[in-house]
Amino acid sequence: MPIYEYICDECETQFERIVLNQTQEIACPKCFGKKNTIQLSVFSAPNGNGATAKQSGPSSSGGGGCCGGGCGCH
Repeated sequence: MPIYEYICDECETQFERIVLNQTQEIACPKCFGKKNTIQLSVFSAPNGNGATAKQSGPSSSGGGGCCGGGCGCH
């Protein structure tokens, strides 16, 4: 079951939905508008040793950068 990110075309609210099938109707949680634009999602995948692909770069040494401790996301 994929999770998709949307932005409402009417009120510009960003939200996520689990989509069970292609005929599922998606409505905005704020204004209940049915005109939504699907957004590109950023994701990471395991690289085989338990770390994610994002963690395998220079930021994995703790030198800052996203998920290296400097961005404040954790």
